[in-house]
Amino acid sequence: MASRTLTPLRTTSRRLCQSPKPQCWSQLPCRTLVSASKAKQYAQPSTATRAAAASTTTAPKTTPSQPPTPSKPTTIPRKPVPAVSGTPLPDAPSQPAPSILSPSLGDSDLTSTNGAPIDWTQSYHGLGTSAFAPEAAAILQAPLDPDDIEVKPDGIIYLPEIKYRRILNAAFGPGGWGLAPRGQLTVHEKLVTREYALVVQGRFVAQARGEQQYFSEEGVSTAAEGCKSNALMRCCKDLGIASELWDPRFIRKFMKEHAVQQWVEHVTTKKRKQIWLRKDDEVRYPFKKT
Repeated sequence: MASRTLTPLRTTSRRLCQSPKPQCWSQLPCRTLVSASKAKQYAQPSTATRAAAASTTTAPKTTPSQPPTPSKPTTIPRKPVPAVSGTPLPDAPSQPAPSILSPSLGDSDLTSTNGAPIDWTQSYHGLGTSAFAPEAAAILQAPLDPDDIEVKPDGIIYLPEIKYRRILNAAFGPGGWGLAPRGQLTVHEKLVTREYALVVQGRFVAQARGEQQYFSEEGVSTAAEGCKSNALMRCCKDLGIASELWDPRFIRKFMKEHAVQQWVEHVTTKKRKQIWLRKDDEVRYPFKKT
């Protein structure tokens, strides 16, 4: 039985060895795989199911209603004030004089024609562009009350600086004017000086150099304040304030009617001399009447 079984196997192996080899891959026999299993059937959705799915997809999502937020009032952003340029600016164009009843100014009056900030240490912005309101001019040029005028011991008459400030406040209002320094404080051996510019309603009006004496280093700060007041009084001449004090005829008339010379003695040095004072004043320290 074994020999009979091996004989067909040997014959088959010989045939395989003697079969011709293919010349290329295209000559190889191709096999087609065919699935023997049946196609699986799936259930088709109905038309109503498709419509429900479409409505679910396209329907917008509803969210719980929220209370409307109150609208915020629109505010105009304020422009930041740029740094001082340090460059002299040209004079401002002619503008109508603001009313004395409304001396407030807009941002355009505080800047030059090109929009840059005004450097009051050098600028002459607004000089002589227009006259002030008639109401302000009447206050500035009002005649002085003789009771407001003071007399120095050397015979010089003057108006206290606080009264210059009151006149400016009455004409332009507090904050409608100011003194701008035009340089550094110069300290000499016994004297301090500094130049100031008088600015009224955003316009350059006048400038003057003030001065004040001092006797010790501790008094320099007080002398600097006196220097500012002295410059204010000199600047006010251009506005016509207390112009009588520079009129020789007025000075002679006032001294004749309201002043008198008096012999006095210095309390410490015992020196005697004549001083001027108002007729309604008394001799004060360090002098005494002789």
